[in-house]
Amino acid sequence: MSELVTGEAVALELRPARLPSRALAVLLDLAVAVAVYVAVTIVLVASTASLDMAAQTALSIAAFVLVLVGGPIAVETLSHGRSLGKMACGLRVVRDDGGPIRFRHSLVRGLIGVIEILMTFGVVACIASLVSARGRRLGDVFAGTLVVRERVPVPVTGFIPPPPPWLAGRFSDLDLSAVPDDLWLAVRQCLTRLGQLDPRVGWAMAERLAADVAARTGAPAPREVPPAAYLAAMMHERQAREARRAFGSALSGGGAPTAGVPSVAETVAPPPPARPAAPPVPPSAAPPAAPPSASSDGRPGTGFVPPA
Repeated sequence: MSELVTGEAVALELRPARLPSRALAVLLDLAVAVAVYVAVTIVLVASTASLDMAAQTALSIAAFVLVLVGGPIAVETLSHGRSLGKMACGLRVVRDDGGPIRFRHSLVRGLIGVIEILMTFGVVACIASLVSARGRRLGDVFAGTLVVRERVPVPVTGFIPPPPPWLAGRFSDLDLSAVPDDLWLAVRQCLTRLGQLDPRVGWAMAERLAADVAARTGAPAPREVPPAAYLAAMMHERQAREARRAFGSALSGGGAPTAGVPSVAETVAPPPPARPAAPPVPPSAAPPAAPPSASSDGRPGTGFVPPA
């Protein structure tokens, strides 16, 4: 695990990719690029058969440069560091500070990659990756980038403070689909590490992240709400929606009960209705009491009969 410190003094825990996974990603990218190059070459040969040899050679070189050099650069730029091979291996190219790469980073990596990967069959890239402490090749060193792993278990690094009670549920009607995952990750790291930052630095970072979230959701933070509380309310709303998507039927109580699992109505049965009390019997309707029997000596009987 490697810690990268951003300009806002926030340490990002990233795991640099090592040589085996990077080599597999490069092989997948090269296989796709070669397949596209062969298809483009066949089309060019069929469509330029009437041209002279010099024109065909120029078109072949242009196709080679565009497909094998310009293609990976365009894909990494548009996907923010995730080519097809890196997507399959769970890797991503980021800047040294953990931010997304831009066109200039992809351009430097692609141009140097022609020398250390294509022309030397990857020997220079392998040696540089083995020597580097973070597995970087020459293209990463000159471009100021780093290839990291994305499919890693996320450790619990801290506690996200809950939003104020009067702010919970206030953003339940917002559309949060426009907020990217990397921004949610930055918000989570900011909230869990506010206690480790200088108060002014933490306030400035929370304010900047709140502005980014508000720009994508269209709901700015109210004036009386601190930026950290606004971010906590947004994160709480997102987690609540994810919980409803994952356990929607269980939380809502609807849908058919699972086989073998008793429902709530079966588990908690209603108490049986109480029996109505018998009405009191009036004295006039009561049956007459049997007169006490008299004993043989003339005294009133007690109802006891001695055994024979």
